Amino acid sequence: MRQFQTRNIPKDARGASVAIGNFDGVHLGHQAIIDVARKQAKKNNTPLGILTFEPHPRTFFSKKHGKDLPPFRLLNASARFHRLEKLGVDLILEIPFNQELCELSDWDFSQKILTDAFGLSHVVVGSDFCFGRGRQGNALSLSRHAAQLGFGITIAELKNHGEHVISSTNIRKALAEANPKKAAAMLGHWHRIEGTVEHGEKRGRKLGYPTINIAIDGLQVPAFGVYAVITDILTGPHAGHYKGVASIGVRPMFGQNKPNFETFIFDFDGDLYGETVSVGLIEYLRDEENFDGIDSLITQMGSDCLSAREILEKL
Repeated sequence: MRQFQTRNIPKDARGASVAIGNFDGVHLGHQAIIDVARKQAKKNNTPLGILTFEPHPRTFFSKKHGKDLPPFRLLNASARFHRLEKLGVDLILEIPFNQELCELSDWDFSQKILTDAFGLSHVVVGSDFCFGRGRQGNALSLSRHAAQLGFGITIAELKNHGEHVISSTNIRKALAEANPKKAAAMLGHWHRIEGTVEHGEKRGRKLGYPTINIAIDGLQVPAFGVYAVITDILTGPHAGHYKGVASIGVRPMFGQNKPNFETFIFDFDGDLYGETVSVGLIEYLRDEENFDGIDSLITQMGSDCLSAREILEKL
């Protein structure tokens, strides 16, 4: 999968059929929009593309207005790239979200970005799509612009999970409520945290449970606690699929700490520092606790591993 921004687009990347959006989480609603774009790409014999924004508009506006919002992204840019790649997307067309873009009217966005910069042949948006200065444009106005500028458009209806619309907001809520299964039902895949393995304080090694540490800065932090997880090592000599148990929290036994994410991989012995891993949350086991001593902590960790193994054997 190739990735381009709004300048110097090669000829073979122009004319794509694209789905437009932030695609945070790449949930089932996003996948439905991508499937519509896929059918159009096949019909028109064009590349299948995603047109998205970086940084996330919510991040841009919070910084612009001096607001310190809590982290909210479900996927970092790298994890989103890998998820879209698995869906067979050919191109990611990434628009830098900045003040210049914010000042474009909905017409100017349609003409300067969709037509002049990318030369799109067809676009697919959700029925709730808004764009342009002050969010003045919507799916219907984009349809009018498409007719004038000569590209096709499909407006996709939103998908529901039970009584609720499938949305990144509702997925964040499920994760905050320690319900990764509900989140997965809306995502269409396990919620994953992906990143590079970093050096930590190595306490787990001393306790007999060596863990890998992944930064979660800028991401929506799921409910603190212990989870049964699956881990995909994406790079290096140990690349493969593994099972394990992970902890998300501030480690109250060891003083004041920022939230971290550490995973113990079952039946594994190897150096993963600097490698890229993707950890999927399968089931919530228990709350984070402040134990009265190391022995109690070790006993509980052993119990957590047994519980996680039983759960993961059923996958």
